Amino acid sequence: MSEEHRADIRPGRLAPQAYAARFADHVPPLTEAQALLEANRCLYCYDAPCMQACPTRIDVPSFIRRIAEGNVRGAAESILVSNPLGGLCARDCPTEVLCEQVCVRNIQQGQPVAIGRLQRYAVDGLLSGAHQPVFLRAPATGRRVAVVGAGPAGLACAHALARAGHSVVLFDAKPKAGGLNEYGIAAYKVAGGYAQREVQWLLEIGGIELRCGWRLSSAEQLAALRREYAAVFLGVGLAGTYRLGIPGEALAGVLDAVEFISELRQTPDLATLPVGRRVVVIGGGMTAIDAAVQSKLLGAESSTIVYRRGAEQMPASRKEQDLAQIHGVRILHWLAPVEVLGEGSVRGVRFARQRLEAGRLVPAGEELTVEADMVLKAIGQRLDASVLSECGLAQQGGRIAVDESGRTSVANVWAGGDCVADGDDLTVYAVAHGLRAAHDMDAQLRNGPARADG
Repeated sequence: MSEEHRADIRPGRLAPQAYAARFADHVPPLTEAQALLEANRCLYCYDAPCMQACPTRIDVPSFIRRIAEGNVRGAAESILVSNPLGGLCARDCPTEVLCEQVCVRNIQQGQPVAIGRLQRYAVDGLLSGAHQPVFLRAPATGRRVAVVGAGPAGLACAHALARAGHSVVLFDAKPKAGGLNEYGIAAYKVAGGYAQREVQWLLEIGGIELRCGWRLSSAEQLAALRREYAAVFLGVGLAGTYRLGIPGEALAGVLDAVEFISELRQTPDLATLPVGRRVVVIGGGMTAIDAAVQSKLLGAESSTIVYRRGAEQMPASRKEQDLAQIHGVRILHWLAPVEVLGEGSVRGVRFARQRLEAGRLVPAGEELTVEADMVLKAIGQRLDASVLSECGLAQQGGRIAVDESGRTSVANVWAGGDCVADGDDLTVYAVAHGLRAAHDMDAQLRNGPARADG
């Protein structure tokens, strides 16, 4: 490693006017002409595989046909009745491995209908200006429900319960609702404050009281919620992050990628946000891609993702990997971190080459050092299992165990989203969890007691 290396983390690497352009929508919205042309490519399959591939079962052929007919509001209603966060999912959902992957046009021609972009076109068309309500609340039931966590799962659950006529109090630890949609997704995917616009639309249904700054941190709190409310939904996400567990991890300049993305999303002037000249991101998922690309957009001279396995094993989709490389991010494979190097602040990371042996990763006997001023850890998030145990919630794989309706082992408590051991850690799955729990909660609230037994 060069002896001349000096830590270089600072703000303002770009001209002030460059930030807005760099962090604008990386996929521009469709124009009306483009949307009509794309909608007419759809075959409107009777047994639509795209609909079956969607975790929220959006009727894809129906909403696309309505776009083709010029009925944008009808298209949006068709989407939102199945997925009330359809606008955000259209931006963040990996459609290339879900609905678009099984699109008949993709199978026949290698070019699927742009379902995600059409979904965004429809929902944005509805929410962009003054609009009549899409949903009206049912008559009040007199039942109160607590929803803990205002991320995708909690928002979907709260909205569905409010539609059914129940009164909902929505708790969240953060200053704003939205969860990862607000704090954890790359800014260029959800530009222009869209996450908060969607939250405000969801709250327009009425019957939902939002209380921010409240965190579930003890069994006593859950017991109090069960006494005060007829039912409780937990959509608490994954608040913790894993450690590398190697020497040098505490050096200045070593940060959690999730915290880096959150700070970027909440910084009003990106010119004030420090970034390293040489950034190394350790991990291979969506968070790693988002952190590495945004480092480059902030003006980092180099941004390198290092993953312990190969490209095919990376949790991030091939489309996301390609996006990173288009932005100048270098991706290195088969390298596991051994030590973060530096004195006081990071100056590099030492990696050990890996290979597969009988299905297991083992050192290949070669090492590589990558210079860095900033190291971002993106090796996964975890749940605070100690609080779960205190609450008496059964666990599976370090997450909350639930049945097919989202019920936990504790009476009158449901859960969904990333905190449960069910489904992938994607926004669309979290929405599906929130909706299924709300449906089951509504059925029980209408037929069961008005209060939990405590």
